[in-house]
Amino acid sequence: MSKRLLAALEYPNADNINLAEEKTLRNVVVWLELNKFQRAKQSTLNGLKNVSSKDWTIHFDDYKECFGCPPLSSQVEEVHWLLGQAIQNETSKNRNVYLKHAVENIKTSNVPSVVAENPLDKLDFRSTEFGNRVNQLAKTLKIVPYPDPLVTLQAVRKVICTRLTPDCVEHPDKYIVTGTPYPFQDADLGFDLHDKVLNQAAKVLRMLYIHDLRDLQTKANELIVAVQNVTANPKTDTKLGQVGR
Repeated sequence: MSKRLLAALEYPNADNINLAEEKTLRNVVVWLELNKFQRAKQSTLNGLKNVSSKDWTIHFDDYKECFGCPPLSSQVEEVHWLLGQAIQNETSKNRNVYLKHAVENIKTSNVPSVVAENPLDKLDFRSTEFGNRVNQLAKTLKIVPYPDPLVTLQAVRKVICTRLTPDCVEHPDKYIVTGTPYPFQDADLGFDLHDKVLNQAAKVLRMLYIHDLRDLQTKANELIVAVQNVTANPKTDTKLGQVGR
């Protein structure tokens, strides 16, 4: 994934990059700051440029604060997050190039003009303020923010709908999943995409599909039970008929 992001950002020799190598990771951070962000203080930038310094991590921590980077488990994940920010910045700079392909800008004819009364329709979902508020809410719920605030908002909605309903708050044991996580990384995909990252992504998509299918089956069963409660309780009224001669 990191190679694709770096290639999209036109990083030199992106196909041969290995962020697991400490020096390579540090050089990528310096390149991002010099070529894509230009947001660090001069003292922080000087510290980042000294990739062999034992104090490099200290300067990197200061640098992350410029972006509000969430606490992640490793520097590799933090650099992935920075790459996502860089991609988002590049997309914003070339907004006109992408907007002409956006669905909402495809001209249609004979479409009535509808005036929306919902105040949410007047929000600017691409504004910095909106993104910051969504990220703050995500951090409160311990959700790692995604570069696109709308995707982060979807994750927030899912957590609230599944874990913060009145019944969930009152009876958390009914909803908190326990047990050993399924080792999907070791599962047999059934086909090979000839790319380790794509294979892992395909496994995740398959697990999500199975989860959605199981949820649909549960709702179908609940519907059947609800209908049976209405139709499968016959009451016999002997006054309406006659048995025998």
